[in-house]
Amino acid sequence: MTMGGDTGKPAVAGGLARHIPVLALPAIAHLNLHDGGTYIDGTFGAGGYSRMILDAADTRVIGIDRDQSAIARGFDLVESYRGRLTLVENRFSTLDAVARDCGADSVDGVVLDIGVSSMQLDEAERGFSFRLDGPLDMRMGKSGPSAADVIAIASERDLADIIFQLGEERHSRGVARAIVAARKETPIATTGALASIVARVVRHKPNEIHPATRTFQALRIFVNEELNELAAGLAAAERILKPGGRLVVVSFHSLEDRMVKTFFAERSRTSVGSRHLPDVAAPAPTFTVLTRKPVVADDAEIAGNPRSRSAKLRAGERTQAAARAVDAQPFDLPSLDDVMRGH
Repeated sequence: MTMGGDTGKPAVAGGLARHIPVLALPAIAHLNLHDGGTYIDGTFGAGGYSRMILDAADTRVIGIDRDQSAIARGFDLVESYRGRLTLVENRFSTLDAVARDCGADSVDGVVLDIGVSSMQLDEAERGFSFRLDGPLDMRMGKSGPSAADVIAIASERDLADIIFQLGEERHSRGVARAIVAARKETPIATTGALASIVARVVRHKPNEIHPATRTFQALRIFVNEELNELAAGLAAAERILKPGGRLVVVSFHSLEDRMVKTFFAERSRTSVGSRHLPDVAAPAPTFTVLTRKPVVADDAEIAGNPRSRSAKLRAGERTQAAARAVDAQPFDLPSLDDVMRGH
């Protein structure tokens, strides 16, 4: 945990550069910031949302990131806000426990920016991108198995299921077969090697996404257990938000957005049934949906930041109803631990 003291020191060279996160203005607007409020930035990254929350009102922010380097880069920002920003190295799935450890029994808002950050993509040694050849790592934190470990051990069937379900890759079986054949000859240890294997199986036309895009997405999500994290993080936000508190989630691909949409739909429903069956009373709604349709980037933001093209923002306001149990996971896949044990 990193907490700034009342030093009055400004940010110095080597600290966080100015960073405007995707859909920043609508995210901040939906948080409904006010003086004295406590807010959680569950995916601190480069500190963009945290900085805007701190600048908008006399607020306190608890920033969480599982990436140790992101926490380290935020030290000067902590100092410059004189104790209003606390940084914690942890997963956002534990954000309610983190908040309580920081002395907050409830909070006024939670913002989550789901997925890999642009900084992580731009660091070849992190192994997230096939654009820059580097070790096949993909871990957002420093612990646990890497993508290379999964590629080396997972069965052909498990690889195919992971790539199909988490990457929505139609050629998943062919990709898995090619990976297993290639690893018999030599370990697949770099992003370039994996991208080359996938490109021999998945054909593409000019101006289409790189053929390895979906496979890399699937492995990254699996290695970091991102969908499990998201489901647990949404439930944790539900537990820690006070009545009237806001949850804002920005996602970048269909799997994440579908989970967020379903979460808000189920948590705001007042009855269950169909036109053929009578309505049955549902549990008391825990959220009021604030975005009937997702908020998307306008042309100006897309021109300045192409990554925002696929972003969708959804938001809800917490009611007084008791929090519910964590939802079941949407995919029937082996766990990361099971795969590494060679289940």
